[in-house]
Amino acid sequence: MPKRYTQQFKDEAVRLVLDGPRPIIQVARELGVNDTTLGNWVAQYRRSVVEPGATPRGDEPVTARERELERENRKLREENAFLVKASAFVCPERKGAIAVGR
Repeated sequence: MPKRYTQQFKDEAVRLVLDGPRPIIQVARELGVNDTTLGNWVAQYRRSVVEPGATPRGDEPVTARERELERENRKLREENAFLVKASAFVCPERKGAIAVGR
């Protein structure tokens, strides 16, 4: 039976590949994941970054600015997720409201 990974684990693994200088195979070994599996996660993430309805830009090079903005966007999303969790810890009565996105 194949291993099941949480979306959070997949997102973190993809972030390690995209934000760092290490190749997919090295990150995969460190995490105990098949390198093909991790490569698929990275490819899926890259496809999801393309706007819906737009054609994938496989032949166009991604600029350094685009990579920088993607990295910054991921970092801000992670920080936001952390702040949501921290606010639930500090203010437990809002925990239910945060869970439903209020």
